[in-house]
Amino acid sequence: MGEQLPVDIQAHLNQIHQHRQTELNPEDRKLIGTAEFAAPSEDLLSDTIIALFLGKNVLLKGPTGSGKTKLAEHVSALFDQPMHVVNCSTDLDAEALLGFKTLTHNAQGSAQIEFIPGPIMKAMTKGHFLYIDEINMAKPETLPLINGVLDHRRSITNPFTGEVITAHPNFRVVAAINEGYMGTVPLNEALKNRFVTIEVPYLQGEMLYLLLHRKSILRNESLLRTFVQLSADLLALIEMGQLPDEAGSIRALLDACDLTTYIPPLRAVKRAIADKLEDERERAAVINAAETLF
Repeated sequence: MGEQLPVDIQAHLNQIHQHRQTELNPEDRKLIGTAEFAAPSEDLLSDTIIALFLGKNVLLKGPTGSGKTKLAEHVSALFDQPMHVVNCSTDLDAEALLGFKTLTHNAQGSAQIEFIPGPIMKAMTKGHFLYIDEINMAKPETLPLINGVLDHRRSITNPFTGEVITAHPNFRVVAAINEGYMGTVPLNEALKNRFVTIEVPYLQGEMLYLLLHRKSILRNESLLRTFVQLSADLLALIEMGQLPDEAGSIRALLDACDLTTYIPPLRAVKRAIADKLEDERERAAVINAAETLF
């Protein structure tokens, strides 16, 4: 980690790791993320850890492919906490968030109604992390269901059973947002105020090179450096409004690097980056930028 954590927080994380091996069952342990996030700035990761240590909800804000989900998985690993995931969409409803009732049979064969908890209920009762991906894709009327989960009450009334669920002290919420995308809606102020916001920009420069070197199967260092420059050029075009954010995706750049192991780099850029864009002028802009380098 680039920035040193306060001593008490580092001691807390060390203590967690000493006890977690015996506390978690195998199924919950599978939900713990991996610590593979490459932080674009020294304070980004440490600030996220400090906010979660203090019991804050964290909103990760940044363009697609910048590593928001990787950051959530990274802190899940550092806290040794299983992470339950909610993928938001316009179809998201109370059942997908909270759980649902279903007909089951007991040991005697008698039919009974059983409530099957959803990701929020599981995370709250077990004291795990909850990751809400693309939170601004959800319908505005859906999210107020969890307002009480995100504020000082840390509780929710289960609409299916009437039971009031109060969160375990270790329960934490991380959400992610891509702004300005089709199908998204601005978060209302009441919801925003329930989060500490962490900006997650794209990696650049030497940090991006190290990531590509570590993650890509492409071994040609000169080509990897050229892809780092391509990324910088594409980000400049994004800042000027000539390309959408997704043209700067690190995932797409990694795909292009991998493809270049077997096909020419220009064709790799076309397949991995340019052809994903809807506008013909945007596709041409990506190819033009690549042609000046390869």
